Amino acid sequence: MLPTLIEEFQIYLQPTQFIDSDSPVVIGYARKVSGEETTDIDKAIKLYYAVRDTIHYHFYRIDLNTDALKASTVLARKFGFCISKAVLLAALARAEGIPSRLGFADVRNHLCTDRLRRLMQSDLFIYHGYTELYLENKWVKATPAFDLSLCQRFKVTPLEFDGRKDSIFHQFDCNGNRHMEYVNDRGQFADLPHGQIVEAMKEHYPALFSEKVGRYRWRL
Repeated sequence: MLPTLIEEFQIYLQPTQFIDSDSPVVIGYARKVSGEETTDIDKAIKLYYAVRDTIHYHFYRIDLNTDALKASTVLARKFGFCISKAVLLAALARAEGIPSRLGFADVRNHLCTDRLRRLMQSDLFIYHGYTELYLENKWVKATPAFDLSLCQRFKVTPLEFDGRKDSIFHQFDCNGNRHMEYVNDRGQFADLPHGQIVEAMKEHYPALFSEKVGRYRWRL
């Protein structure tokens, strides 16, 4: 990036409480994944697929504790959900000098399982998290939530990312059934708005904080 752009986007390049891009493990992993790539787009593409497919999506093991949502913790655990995976991608990007921020939206999952719908008492997923990366003078959305093996299991087309077009959830699955519907934009943030997310989720999904889901429950 040019010096003037670095100054303008400094807030999106700095490490934060959750986007701990100064963590040695985050820096080391970003360097390893980026390899010999020299352009921001090529680095971003490699980072996206690393987070999408090596950090497995696990809805039933959501942990909303502060430490659990740090990028370095997500990287060490090798699993997460949409928010924690978005945090990790943002941190890896910043470690490589690519401005990044977090975006959130409420999405309606038309393929939500009956079990999950009963537990959530809704098919609306509030504060779905994604990452925005500043590439070639514009913000581009990247959604690394669902790993390839999960998409194959549920017959959902995996989200690809080319660094130039927004990568957001598909409206339909592989069979033409309605999949994801974006219903509310929650905005963009330089760091994770942890408090407001936790309070909103406790209000919308009380059962997931009080009842076990299989062997797990959402943790605070």
